[in-house]
Amino acid sequence: MSERKPYRNFKKREPSLTTEQKVEQFVLRNSKNGYFTKVSTISYKFEISEDMAWGIVGELLSSGLFDSIHDEYSGEMKLCETGKTYSILDLERKRKRVKSRETKKHSKKKPAQKANS
Repeated sequence: MSERKPYRNFKKREPSLTTEQKVEQFVLRNSKNGYFTKVSTISYKFEISEDMAWGIVGELLSSGLFDSIHDEYSGEMKLCETGKTYSILDLERKRKRVKSRETKKHSKKKPAQKANS
């Protein structure tokens, strides 16, 4: 008979993170990368109800680790790490400027058609 090998690589799994912890890490990761997190994104990304998402947002804001700002066009609430609001706003403005320059460059490259063709 052959001897069976023991399960050496079998490890006890650590308990999985709660939804609140996952959302917190998601917002922190976005902030570190220079982006805001829209509250509407939370409900569909983590497949939770909108009420639960707002409850989590309330807890995050009351903890003092996060700031909120409202989008100037849509009015939607966005979250970021405390103290990063203005740096992320600055990064957003720079990205918009670059994007507008790119679209202007591409629109100028199209050749104009002559009327007497």
